[in-house]
Amino acid sequence: MPRLLQINVTANQGSHGRIAEDIGLLAMSRGWDSFIAYGRGRPRSSSQLIRIGSKADMYAHGAESRLLDNHGLASRGATRRLARIIEEIAPDIVHLHNIHGYYVNYPILFDCLRRLGVPVVWTFHDCWPFTGHCANFMAIGCEKWRTGCGSCPRLSAYPASLFADRSAANFQLKKEVFTSLGSRLAIVAVSKFQQRYISDSFLGSCDIRQIYNGVDTAVFRPVCEKDTEPRMVLGVANVWNRDKGLDDMIALSEMLPGDMRVVLAGLSPSQLRRLPAGVTGIAHTEGVAELARLYSRATVFVNPTWEDNFPTTNIEALACGTPVITYRTGGSPEAVDAATGMVVPRGDLAALAGAVKEIASCSTEALGEQCRARALALYDKKERYTEYIALYEDLFGTL
Repeated sequence: MPRLLQINVTANQGSHGRIAEDIGLLAMSRGWDSFIAYGRGRPRSSSQLIRIGSKADMYAHGAESRLLDNHGLASRGATRRLARIIEEIAPDIVHLHNIHGYYVNYPILFDCLRRLGVPVVWTFHDCWPFTGHCANFMAIGCEKWRTGCGSCPRLSAYPASLFADRSAANFQLKKEVFTSLGSRLAIVAVSKFQQRYISDSFLGSCDIRQIYNGVDTAVFRPVCEKDTEPRMVLGVANVWNRDKGLDDMIALSEMLPGDMRVVLAGLSPSQLRRLPAGVTGIAHTEGVAELARLYSRATVFVNPTWEDNFPTTNIEALACGTPVITYRTGGSPEAVDAATGMVVPRGDLAALAGAVKEIASCSTEALGEQCRARALALYDKKERYTEYIALYEDLFGTL
């Protein structure tokens, strides 16, 4: 039977790790063997797991990255060991997800993939593959990635560099390495917006597909009644910061009437301690069932992100019957239409508050049903990830 190997920083943890897990499950149901190589955590998986390196390797990679701005160029021994395992597995398809995250050396990995000679699918969950440093640049409107990076204005952003600026050299090396697979590389963009950006990058001549992320609509579904006193205005993020809209959500709380309360889930302990009295904070939820309950209770989900490709939180909220308000940022607006949410200019707090009040004033059972219907039609994970299996089979059939 054909063999699938996926590589991601996590396995069955976090949004991208769960995507890899779900794709593996679907592949196995179609008769594939499934392997997932990962860099951190202690996951459980239905696929066969391969740990890349150790915690010490990850810390050493992080230190090099911070001192030398060479993210993705450390973890040499760990990646050589991975290359030997890949050759032993002899996969028929290799599917890359996030290959950044302090765990793999991308030139060594791509050298292995060239020798292997098999088709490679690469899902871009952010913009790191075609920049000289950062994973996202939308918040500051940087355009250097189009022609060549250098004098990077985001050195302090992930993956942070404390001193060095290798962005020009990193850009050229990525261009050389990531275009080396030729026609055997198929890139998947998770939004139409991101697809346009990839097409404008040095990867524009590659085979570029577009497949939306999906969610488990059997888990993310309306599970309880919505809060009424006060009505919940919900924000959810894995990591809250200014670029995710934390400051804007706090400012929004001061612009809403007394019968509405902003609730933020996913805050760190220090952020919880600093929250103003008008905002309810929740640490990371214990699991998806608790998260689905939060979405279901909310009158509206607000995502004031300043940079994003296609936030999974938007479609999780829709699946739970909750309308979405988002900034006109990246691929975030693609999740909603006029019947299921609103899109406002980035940073326009008055428009954001007005949209919350407008949706709250017309919140009905029918609105929730429309949100749920959109999620079922467009973002059910079984439908979306079937597109990956079809892509695998198409590429596998060309061997």
